[in-house]
Amino acid sequence: MKAIDLMTPRVITIGVDETVADAARKMLENHISGMPVVNAAGDVVGIISEGDLLRRVELGTQRHRSWWLGMMSGGTLPAEDFIKSHARKVADVMTSHVTSVDGNASPEEVVRLMETHRIKRVPVVERGTLVGIISRANLLRALASVLPETTAAAPDDRALKERVTAAVKELDWEARSHDAIVVRNGVVHLWGFVSSGSQRDAVRVAAEGVPGVKGVENNLQVVDAAESGAWGL
Repeated sequence: MKAIDLMTPRVITIGVDETVADAARKMLENHISGMPVVNAAGDVVGIISEGDLLRRVELGTQRHRSWWLGMMSGGTLPAEDFIKSHARKVADVMTSHVTSVDGNASPEEVVRLMETHRIKRVPVVERGTLVGIISRANLLRALASVLPETTAAAPDDRALKERVTAAVKELDWEARSHDAIVVRNGVVHLWGFVSSGSQRDAVRVAAEGVPGVKGVENNLQVVDAAESGAWGL
């Protein structure tokens, strides 16, 4: 799967010379929280999002920084705040640094860019031309399409117990974290001890992922292995 498979090809954009009011209306009308900004040639020159429109003088939400912070920045921060809250054109309030990918980018690369830059959408560009956009919603749709279903017909309880036990044993910590696995009518009952809440949840997740499991009752107890005599309870 590549970026070109994940992206939305019909991209809502706005011109660099359009107004802040135009941007707000376009986002509301199309039910989106942000969009690329393009110049007359159609090149992406920025991104505008809801976050760029929160600090506005019309709403009384303009930022008020302390005087000493303004002095330390040489007046730069107050000037930038004034532009963001008072400017009428998209060019003045947009985020001009655009993080983009090409169509061959992997999902891992897209997610890494989103996390690194704390952004919600990544334009897809080919030879300088905008061809699509990937948002978090696109990634969720892809996830929903590839997640395996676990609704296969349930085997008998003995066979199901063997499969759950095998799945749990693939986990990399203390073997006694699954002291006892009991299966009744397709419902798995987990008993034993683990050393952390995340291990407890991981054992449950492993059991839930076995085809045929109707439910999991997690009775695992979290204890400190050292204090309990290395599980000698």
